[in-house]
Amino acid sequence: MTYNSMTYEEAAAYIEETPKFTKKNTLENTKAILRHLGNPQEHMKILHVAGTNGKGSVCSFLASMLHAAGKHTGLFISPHLVDVNERFVIDEVQVENERFLEAFRTVMGCVERIQEEGCAHPTYFEILFLIGMVLFEKAGVEYLVMETGLGGRLDATNSVARPLVTVITSISLDHTEYLGDTVEAIAGEKAGIIKEGVPVIYDGDCEEAAAVIRARAGELHAPAYEIRKEMYKISSMTNKRIDFSVDSGYYDYIELSISSVAEYQAKNAVLAVTALKALKQEEQFTDQMIKQGIARMRWQGRMETVLPQVIIDGAHNEAGVEEFVKTAKRLEADYPVTLLFAAVGDKDYRRMIETICRELRMERVIVTEVGGYRSVPAEEPAALFEKFGSAKVRACPDAEEAFLAALEEKGDGILFCVGSLYLVGSIKSILRRTAHD
Repeated sequence: MTYNSMTYEEAAAYIEETPKFTKKNTLENTKAILRHLGNPQEHMKILHVAGTNGKGSVCSFLASMLHAAGKHTGLFISPHLVDVNERFVIDEVQVENERFLEAFRTVMGCVERIQEEGCAHPTYFEILFLIGMVLFEKAGVEYLVMETGLGGRLDATNSVARPLVTVITSISLDHTEYLGDTVEAIAGEKAGIIKEGVPVIYDGDCEEAAAVIRARAGELHAPAYEIRKEMYKISSMTNKRIDFSVDSGYYDYIELSISSVAEYQAKNAVLAVTALKALKQEEQFTDQMIKQGIARMRWQGRMETVLPQVIIDGAHNEAGVEEFVKTAKRLEADYPVTLLFAAVGDKDYRRMIETICRELRMERVIVTEVGGYRSVPAEEPAALFEKFGSAKVRACPDAEEAFLAALEEKGDGILFCVGSLYLVGSIKSILRRTAHD
């Protein structure tokens, strides 16, 4: 079968199979393919975002503000939760199958030709990045907000030579087998997206990470904007929104509201607003545009309310779970909590469970399984919840059965679904399917 005869479903399946027959390539390989594609990335104004937690939210805040300012805006994010098209958003609308398929055929036709010249077949993420560059250029987007996949220094997205601005969100231990086993080492990889003279905005609350980023910015003469907790003040929080003010010293005082229950989203919003201000095009981005963009941003799977009193959160590492616990603890004061939990085998789910049990007094816990070959038998995390003090715990391996049971058992309380983006994707699929039944 040729690439040109593939359907959307066949193209998506091909990409999903890619990791089975290729390995990560050098940035030079990606750059060579981009050259053969006509360097589409050079025809857009790019904002490049890396970090351990929060980078997807920062990207979404940026895209929302740019769209509110009337800019034709592309958004490249990862991972997707249900459909691969979720990674490609134009003016806040997910691209349609036909546009994705056309870009896939263009990229793979190019790959087929240049493999004869010695270029390697791109990896899973590299294909998606290349598809994004092609379809965003063809759509004529002016601004592209782009999230790294893994790390930064060696990430395919780092083949973009000169972004308008770079952003580095909070950094913690995750993917240590690839990025290093210390915060400083991981920060070094993330700081690899900083470019000569290009402004960098970064989370400064972890000094070990901040010192690495600060030093790299200095080496590259990159204007550095460090964001710390004391630069913004939360005035009110409800189970639907957070109001806060920003007085960072980088720009004029501003009051903002976000539609989220998660306190950490306030800092992500501040990072995004500062990045927009660092573009030095203040006349194009008024406070009203910024407020509108921040207020209407919705980010899938991060403390997202999908049904009344049902919140899904993709927290899947220690730092993410600690932030989840802060929010859940606040809401637990008013509502009894039911927890639906699932994790995959390459995450430290024992520590995640210990943190949850130490901080929350959950009424009941249901543990399920997600993630295919990476899944963990539900009985194992369930035993850990019991060990760390949860009273009502049961294992339910089937994710749909577990979710429906959790919905029934939550009663008038609140249901949190947490532990893995695979769980978030499963719930999204269930909700989509049941909505059409």
